[in-house]
Amino acid sequence: MSDVVFTPWQQRAYDQALAALQSGRLGHAMVLCGPAGIGKRAVADRLARYVLCGEVPALGNRDAQLIAAGTHPDLQQVSFIPTKDGTKLRSEIVIDQIRELSQKLTLTPQYGRAQVAIIDPADAVNRAAWNALLKTLEEPQPGRYLWLLSAEPMRLPATIRSRCQKLEIRLPPRAEAMAWLMAQGYPEVSSAEALDAARGHPALALSWMSEGGMALRREVAGDLGKLERGQLAVVETAQRWAADEHAALRLRHAADLVLAQAADPALTDPVRLNKLAAWFDAANRTRDLLRTTVRADLAMVDLLLAWRDGARGPANGGRG
Repeated sequence: MSDVVFTPWQQRAYDQALAALQSGRLGHAMVLCGPAGIGKRAVADRLARYVLCGEVPALGNRDAQLIAAGTHPDLQQVSFIPTKDGTKLRSEIVIDQIRELSQKLTLTPQYGRAQVAIIDPADAVNRAAWNALLKTLEEPQPGRYLWLLSAEPMRLPATIRSRCQKLEIRLPPRAEAMAWLMAQGYPEVSSAEALDAARGHPALALSWMSEGGMALRREVAGDLGKLERGQLAVVETAQRWAADEHAALRLRHAADLVLAQAADPALTDPVRLNKLAAWFDAANRTRDLLRTTVRADLAMVDLLLAWRDGARGPANGGRG
């Protein structure tokens, strides 16, 4: 567990949690929520270190060294585990994992301070596993902390949410996000473009600027325009969009770009608006399909055919 430099929004959330902890107002269970990528895990990790070894551990502190190595016996971390054949990670957090966690939380802390358990992402816990966790939430033992990290807290069962305190890391004000992006060395124009594309999410904007996501977005915009004008072949474009690890991001950008078209106040044609809205929904459904066994290129073909034919109108219809 490395010590990272917090963003201002992470620092605010950490300070709030720390104040509650120090004043005895932090309960045994907490939902730490906020958009994916906003930095929830780093806040939880820092708070766990405080609970288990203090704010600034002395050099050579045993607890801090064990935390850094991921082997502290009083810090339980629950996430995706490999499938039985070991070829990939499960898509859910399952009941056996939660039962094991609950059993560990009944034991006396090995080093005497407390026990901390972090479930990340809590959105992935399945229904049976949630049921297994209820008793732990209903009958907490002193010195036990259970933190659920969630990008979509409303997906958690109401019976779980009602038994947890809530700590939210919100998207920062635009001026603060811009200042932070520019402090990372990016010019104002690029920062503004990326922040708009990321809908105000500064960490996402930064990753897109540093890892080619904005260039990919411009490529997608160009492809959509060329498809609409009949200048690109649908099948070849679909194969290219599905050919690498950026398929889901291409679809995200495509959906966002089409949504921006639909939001343009100059667009008053209700037929066009309806087509854009329908294609936006289709793009998001196709992105969900990429997580299944459906062939990505075939799903992309259907989507891009719908874009080409819908954009060019019924006179140019057909699926060839």
